Amino acid sequence: MSELPDIQRFRLSLSQLQDYRFEVRFNDTSAASLVTDEPPPLGEGVGPNPSRLLAAAVANCLAASLLFATRKFHDDPGMLDAQVEVELSRNEQRRWRITHIDVHLAMEQEASQMAHLQKALAQFEDFCVVTQSVRQGIAIDVHVNDAKGAVLR
Repeated sequence: MSELPDIQRFRLSLSQLQDYRFEVRFNDTSAASLVTDEPPPLGEGVGPNPSRLLAAAVANCLAASLLFATRKFHDDPGMLDAQVEVELSRNEQRRWRITHIDVHLAMEQEASQMAHLQKALAQFEDFCVVTQSVRQGIAIDVHVNDAKGAVLR
């Protein structure tokens, strides 16, 4: 049995379309590109902003992890829905920060119809790459270059 690699990488690309609107391309996939934008007054709100994308990523990952965990024990939760509420507040420097993400997952199937549901519930969050990464913090390196390639930061 071959082992999975300890490190995996993927890339995506962003290009500014105008003002705060960007096109996000998911390199090396067949996924359609996505347009993001800030809500008014900065942008026009023609796409989700990064805070909404983060909330969607957390909820999507949790729903997929719950599906994986229940299926692992040969249970079927039916179709899943997620509702997400995000709280933003200003920090000491008066900058907006996401301070809380509240995710509600709803299964189509009744709990009594799933023999191993408690086992799945005990471990599904641990399968969620995004939620667990956000919870413990992620190292982010930032590099800034000008048009000539000079490193500015």
